[in-house]
Amino acid sequence: MIISKTPLRISFFGGGTDLPEFYREFGGAVLGSSIDKYIYHTVSSFPSNLFDYSLRLSYSQVEKVNALSEIQHKPFREILAAMEIERDIEIHLAADLPSYSGLGSSSSFTVGLINALTAFKGQTIQSHNLALKAIEIERDVLQEAVGCQDQIFAAHGGLRIVEFKKNGSISVDRVNISSARKEEFEESLLLFFTGITRKAQGVESSKIKNISAIKNNLKQIFKHVDLGLNLLIGNGPIEGFGALLDETWQEKRQLDPNVSNSTIDQMYSDAISAGALGGKLLGAGGGGFMLFFVPPESQKYVRKALTNFYEVKFSLDSQGSEIIYKQ
Repeated sequence: MIISKTPLRISFFGGGTDLPEFYREFGGAVLGSSIDKYIYHTVSSFPSNLFDYSLRLSYSQVEKVNALSEIQHKPFREILAAMEIERDIEIHLAADLPSYSGLGSSSSFTVGLINALTAFKGQTIQSHNLALKAIEIERDVLQEAVGCQDQIFAAHGGLRIVEFKKNGSISVDRVNISSARKEEFEESLLLFFTGITRKAQGVESSKIKNISAIKNNLKQIFKHVDLGLNLLIGNGPIEGFGALLDETWQEKRQLDPNVSNSTIDQMYSDAISAGALGGKLLGAGGGGFMLFFVPPESQKYVRKALTNFYEVKFSLDSQGSEIIYKQ
């Protein structure tokens, strides 16, 4: 039996510039971090000669089939095929937070499953190769309209600056800040669920089709990455991070009409009125989780203003996808 544990992520600055359709022409970068919320895959051998099926998958549904082609869950089907595993396997999926909520769960699923299946075959895979394999499967095999940041954070973990280069290569560096600075930063972040789940595909597909029209917004979002990094690693007041989040959110709202809606706009307005210095919707847009930067002394007011929205307590995490059990 193999159990993999793969983190979800939050992205602070640079979202959208991780689309190859953008960064292969202009370059791109993302500042973000994995968090202590996870997706788990349990993989074990299945004695198909004792049953009338040869593969069993358990997620929000249960599939019991005899061939890969019969699997309804496309990512499961294609990842198993890519890993050349066709039978005699059982896989269970569990998650700390709901899917389609802007925390990179789809890519964490892909990364975690590849990692678990690699271990199941008695092999290991280096973190960056794991991320690149996940990107290849999501974009080339599944033909999904996704960027390339989520796979990096899921595989590498940690507070990272990820650079997407025009030649297609991706570099990953850890953001080195003191434990005191990290604690100050974490204590200023609040995460609320909008109550809306959505697939990112539609919004991201629209962005890709309109890259030429939104390239200037993405260039501005790109500039925010270095500004945000300097605020984190510097010694000055960290409150500027909140104002910068507000700037990047205003740019992000211009990328596509479906990025925001009346519920999200009102939620954001209420938080700002209550003392939040800035924030942004995580993921492609349209729903999911909203992140706010709030000084500790104002947090009780923001929580009161957003009392109808569920808050998720979290910490930044330093571990990427890992095998936590192997027997």
